[in-house]
Amino acid sequence: MANDLSKPGSENTAIETALDVAAAISSAVPWIGGPVSSVLSGKSFGRKIARVREILEGLADDLKGFKTQVSEDYVKTEDFEELLEQTLRKTADERNPDKRLQYRAFLSNLVKSPGASYDKLIHLLRMLEQLPQDGLKVLEAISQTPVSTYAPFGSPLHTLSTRVRGVPEHQIEELVAQLQTL
Repeated sequence: MANDLSKPGSENTAIETALDVAAAISSAVPWIGGPVSSVLSGKSFGRKIARVREILEGLADDLKGFKTQVSEDYVKTEDFEELLEQTLRKTADERNPDKRLQYRAFLSNLVKSPGASYDKLIHLLRMLEQLPQDGLKVLEAISQTPVSTYAPFGSPLHTLSTRVRGVPEHQIEELVAQLQTL
């Protein structure tokens, strides 16, 4: 028997209600009509889908030619499915392309090196989500191998500021504090 979309609580009623609310908001505050229209027309949804597609295509490249029985078994687990779902949701909402690459690396490593506990992986995913935008640059600078020179040693902050281009020292200092908190 076919569903009656005219019944209260049906999908059709929910859509009509959303459109009525959007029309009311656009009438009351006309300058917000453009963004509301973009969301309702699916433009923002399209951007999110494109971000997920970008990561999944990259993940396919990362895993091309890679296969182990352990990894194959792991991707069939509920833990992997939940981590994949959460990572893709975060990817869809993430505007920073560098951070999206980190989500991709997270998924790639998850498949290539299964075995970490679900709780640790969820914690890592949450930390990645909370990572400030320039925090990735600072982490990369911290992880670089020290350069062997005969010059006198500078402060760690000075070293980081030479490695992290375009970010003022006071901001690097704040980022290091945020990273330590994470």
